[in-house]
Amino acid sequence: MDRHEVAQELAKPLSLELLGSSIPARLAYVGTDDAPRVIPIAFQWTGEHVVMGTVPTSAKVRALRQRPRVAITIDTQDQWPPRVLLIRGAAHLEQVDGVPDAYVEAARKVTPADQFEDWERGTRALYDRMTLITVEPDWAKLLDFETTLPKAVADLVQARQP
Repeated sequence: MDRHEVAQELAKPLSLELLGSSIPARLAYVGTDDAPRVIPIAFQWTGEHVVMGTVPTSAKVRALRQRPRVAITIDTQDQWPPRVLLIRGAAHLEQVDGVPDAYVEAARKVTPADQFEDWERGTRALYDRMTLITVEPDWAKLLDFETTLPKAVADLVQARQP
């Protein structure tokens, strides 16, 4: 998939809705023990990158240094039909001082408004440094289960049509 195709997929209204939603992303990567991992994580979409923050000593940071390829899923909850945005890319890691704005903005989407001020104060007091995980998508697919389906399902539907 070339950059233009990726950009087109991510610019669709439903993709932008999912990227701006309060739904945590599911970040999939391969651990240092070669076992697959998937974790929910708050994220910020910059218009070009998915940005997440974490503890510099976390298992995912160690794993991503060895194998930076990741998959990200952002999907609706309690909605039918489901809406799913699938993204693949390589993670770039950057250790930064303090708590970066991208991490705060990502957390703002998932933290209840009445608890955010306390959360932010506690977080800024806790972290001296953080690692930003930045993913530039090199593949993306939006599934709305009305006009787009997983390829295997679409192939099956096509094969069953007279």
